[in-house]
Amino acid sequence: MTPAAPAYRRLSVEERRSQLLDAALGLFAHRAPEDVSLDDVAEAAGVSRPLVYRYFPGGKQQLYEAALRSAADELRQCFDEPREGPLLPRLSRALDRYLAFVDEHDAGFSALLQGGSVVETSRTTAIVDGVRRAAAEHILSHLGVSEPGLRLRMTVRMWITAVEAASLIWLDEGKQPPVEELRDWLVEQFVAVLSVTAARDTQTAALVRALAEDV
Repeated sequence: MTPAAPAYRRLSVEERRSQLLDAALGLFAHRAPEDVSLDDVAEAAGVSRPLVYRYFPGGKQQLYEAALRSAADELRQCFDEPREGPLLPRLSRALDRYLAFVDEHDAGFSALLQGGSVVETSRTTAIVDGVRRAAAEHILSHLGVSEPGLRLRMTVRMWITAVEAASLIWLDEGKQPPVEELRDWLVEQFVAVLSVTAARDTQTAALVRALAEDV
């Protein structure tokens, strides 16, 4: 007897949308958004081009922004570490997740999250900046600071910018140094920039002393 073919299951609206976003992210992860067409997304998802338009009537721009929001949500979660145990190991674990995301998305990381694309708009820029602000809020929360002063806020945001830049250079350099070394280096830089700010800011100085006792 010939085995019965598997029953066809019609996807729900959310399931189909998720399927299309996953296909788009897979393409954007390795190619610049301007090099990805709706036909490419349709082929990767195993559907027709009209079906892609049905879910994203705004075309590639709408699909790109939706994919960017999905990636941004994943990046925000990288820094969502339980507030338990010493701070620096917590930061290391968050960076492990962040760098794993960078590694997975490889050459598309710059185009997908750092701008530089012809499809970049004020909306996409706001999505990316939202990730940076969320990361800063997570880090300040880990520091146990409810009302951070200007110098401390600036220090944390500057470090996040440095992490982004280091990630891009790491990709350009063939993912060297090894990711574990990069992670440890970035943690050490975090402590270093806090120490520099501590010389000018009593709030940060108290945090540096607490970190020294927390090691």
